[in-house]
Amino acid sequence: MIGVTDLTAQLLDLGIAPGSVVLVHTAFSKVGPVEDGPHGVVRALARALGPDGTLVMPSMSDDDDHPFDPKTTACRGMGVMADTFWRLPGVMRSDNPHGFAAMGREAARITAGHPLDFPHGPNSPVGRVHELDGRILLLGAGHDANTTIHLAEAMAGVRYRRKKSLTILRDGLPVQFRYEEIDHCCDNFNLVDGWLDAEAKQRRGRVGRAEGRLMKARDVVAVVVARLKADETTFLHEMGVDDQCDEARARIGLHP
Repeated sequence: MIGVTDLTAQLLDLGIAPGSVVLVHTAFSKVGPVEDGPHGVVRALARALGPDGTLVMPSMSDDDDHPFDPKTTACRGMGVMADTFWRLPGVMRSDNPHGFAAMGREAARITAGHPLDFPHGPNSPVGRVHELDGRILLLGAGHDANTTIHLAEAMAGVRYRRKKSLTILRDGLPVQFRYEEIDHCCDNFNLVDGWLDAEAKQRRGRVGRAEGRLMKARDVVAVVVARLKADETTFLHEMGVDDQCDEARARIGLHP
């Protein structure tokens, strides 16, 4: 079992800078066992960032059929780390089913209100991490979990969308809210790994038992936007491979 002190040292060796903003995507099962479990990882991250840093994690709802409540709605689909983090004292959570949670100096700014129908645009928590020149930390997770790539899709102006819906309260009553989101299966987001490595724009190192990867949000966006400007369909599977990608292609006629 790795202790919090050793985990903190590994995070600092990877390049976590005190005072920075870091958005973390974690597969805890690959990091542990860690002293005090997920709470120990949060403590290590907080120690590495110091009193002026900001720690951010995804906190999206798993339930599109019931209204989101930032005080009670679970986000188990984001993993045990994310579902532990938003419940901790001092952590702020955005009031949005596409929410993120944050603690530290920039937490209020990052978790302020954001649109229901544009989950990962510039006016969203990932957009604000990008604006603040924040970093992305993947702990045992791949780029298929990297929500900042969705921001890059938005900034590249991709046309593909999928139909979505969620439940909101209107005049105290639950109603269905329908919208279209930039979305697909996201498997091909793992291409970003090679793109960043080729330009020496991500750092790798051991964190617990997992591989950690650290990169600037702005580098992710710049690298991805360049690829999408050259080929809008870079992340979409060919027709017939995946239903989500098929829907995204078909919405704008990107099919044979």
